Formats: sequence, structure tokens, C-alpha cells
Amino acid sequence: MRRLRACLGAAAAVGIAAAGTTALVAGSASGATTALSDRWYAAAPYLMPLDNDPPDAGAIMDATGLKAFQLAFVLAPDGGGCSPTWGGTAPVSSDTAVRSVISTIRAKGGDVSVSIGGYGGTKLGQACSDAASTAAAYQQVITKYGLHAIDFDLEEPEYENTAAIKNEIGAAKILQQNNPGLYVSVTTAGTADGTGWFGKQMLLEAKSQGFTPNNFSIMPFDGGFNGAASQTSALTNFNQILQSTFGWDQATAYAHEGFSGMNGRSDTGEIFSQSDFQTVLDYATSHNMDRFTFWSLNRDRQCSPPDNGGRTSGTCSSVAQNSWDFAKYSVKFAGATPPSTTPTPTPTPTPPGTGCKPAWSSGAVYTQGNEVSYGKHNWKAKWWTQNEVPGAAQWRPWEDEGAC
Repeated sequence: MRRLRACLGAAAAVGIAAAGTTALVAGSASGATTALSDRWYAAAPYLMPLDNDPPDAGAIMDATGLKAFQLAFVLAPDGGGCSPTWGGTAPVSSDTAVRSVISTIRAKGGDVSVSIGGYGGTKLGQACSDAASTAAAYQQVITKYGLHAIDFDLEEPEYENTAAIKNEIGAAKILQQNNPGLYVSVTTAGTADGTGWFGKQMLLEAKSQGFTPNNFSIMPFDGGFNGAASQTSALTNFNQILQSTFGWDQATAYAHEGFSGMNGRSDTGEIFSQSDFQTVLDYATSHNMDRFTFWSLNRDRQCSPPDNGGRTSGTCSSVAQNSWDFAKYSVKFAGATPPSTTPTPTPTPTPPGTGCKPAWSSGAVYTQGNEVSYGKHNWKAKWWTQNEVPGAAQWRPWEDEGAC
């Protein structure tokens, strides 16, 4: 859901060093002007420009005041090779559709970052032979679109591949060196402890290569999270991981930390409302965090007909909202004031007779057919289980019975 796809040689990669120094102005043909402030790139929500019923970026800008978009995702070709494509199928080299979206955004005073990786498809770090050839592939994207910002979304299954992560981190370092002023974010999975074993190994790889991006962001959803309090707790724990890994003090770690949320209903049935976003935004700004973004603008609209949180969609949030409600939190993080709109509609009441079952307990033993409530949803056990959070990805012992 969240992440809905051949190599240049080392000699060619060396050649990008000179080209890279001009890459940030090479996009004049694409409509690029001066870069936005880093705060805007840090606030850019994800947008799939070719899939999941892409919304009109210009209309979002007019309605919210948003200026920056995180376009997703650049991957290796589905058929193999080390050249950049959109979603594994549309070569960057011959692209006109995404270029048109970027031109529209820039004509209205905005700009874009491009995200590489994500959950699905083959990543360039997996397909390319080394960091230099991986960087050469990404440099094609930076040069074609005149990018001022890029996001490395390193998550399953790529971040379980040590060689691929070494290539990705090495490529990020090369791009940072060869494109002065390039805003670089690194996004990875979030857990209640901050991030898991593979996320920590990625941080250690960055440390060993001497690479420091503008931020390391975690995605605190799809892992048994339950509203904003669980997310801010994960951000606090991740801050401690950054401190211990890089030897930073707390303030420095927050200055290199980011949040990447999921608006509405997540893949595992978690619900994140507008009020949850406000709570995390308050946390991020009060701790001087570097980034606040979410997946995705394609989902930042109410489902039709409203489904009261009953399903997860790539094109709507499954919560009661006005269109682009969640984008306005990114606008606030960037330091702007969104235009005023009508109030958020009142959520549809839960029909009688569908109340919540007894709350799930981590210490209780459940057998097949037992019912509990967690995250404002009822769940039925499919087999014997204990201390397995309803909705967590691993093993999936719980059947989601819908909102309660």
C-alpha cells in the first residue's frame, strides 16, 4: 500500500562529478528557478504522479498554500538494469508526463523532491553493481529535472540487503558531494523502539561511510501503533538511537530527525486522524525536528462513499475529512498559514450494535474465535496468540472485523 521499478560504470560515475556541480541549475529547461527553503523540502508530502488517481498538484497548492511535493518512486526497470524509471516501467530518460507535473508546480512558485525506493519493486541499489553506478543512475534524475532535493526511502525488502544498502548510502554521499546544496533525506521503517534492527544497521552503514543527510526520518505506522502518543514515543526513542549511533547530543539528533506518517487508515488498520497529525506536528516543531511529511496526497481526500475507516485505499484516507486536510499540516510545518476552509465534517456515527469488544491485552492468551478491540477496530483471533499486536504485519494472527 504505502509503496504501490544498466548500470553506468565507475568511469562514467567519476564523470558525473563535474556534471553534478551544475545539476542544480541544469533544470532551467524544466522550469526550475531558485530553490525553496529547506523547510519546504522537509515538509513535502508524497505524491504518486502516475498512479493511484493522481490529484491536481496546482489545485492542492491553491487550496492549501503547499509549495513542495515529494514525487514517488524512482526504481530500477522491471526487466532488469541500472537505469532510473518511474515505478519500474516508465524510463526517466524519455519521460514527459512527470516533467509536465513538475513544470506546473514550478510555474506556481513551488518545487519538487524525488523519492527513490519505497516498499515495492526493484531498487537501483539492488540492481546496480556499486555505489558509483547507483549514484550515476540517480544523477540522471537530478540533472533531467533540475532537482534541489532527493529522498532515499530505504525499507523492506531492500534494507535487509546489506550490499544494496551500502550502494544506496554510498550513492547518497556521492550525490551530496557532487550537487552542492542538495537537500537529502533518508526515510526508513519505524517501530515502537524507534526503528528496527535493519534500520539501525542502515544508520551504522551511514556512520561507517561518514555520510550525514539533512535528516533520517522514520515511518511510525504499520507496526502496531495506536494514535499520536505511540508515534511521538517512537520519535523520542529514535532520537536516542541517533544520539548513541552518531555521538550527537539531543538537540543535534532532533535537528537531523524526521517524521513520515500515513494519513487516515494505514495498511494494518491503524487510524491516524487530523488531531493525531496536529499532536505530532506540535511535537516536531517543539523539538526543532527537521522534517514532517506523510504518505500520501493521493490519499488526502475522503472516500466516496464514506466508509468510516473500513478499508485502506491508495486514493482516499478512509476518515472523515475535507480534501487536502492533511496537507495543511505540512504547510504549517514549513512556516506558512494555510488558507481558511470550512470545518472538517463530523465523522459518521458508528451504527448501533457494532460497539468495541473488550480491549486487547498483551498479557492475555487468546484462542481461535476470541474477539478484542484495538486501534478503534474489533479483531478476531485466527489461532492461539499472545502478545501479538492486532494489525501488526508479522504472522497476522488477527482478522480485522472493522471499525467500532
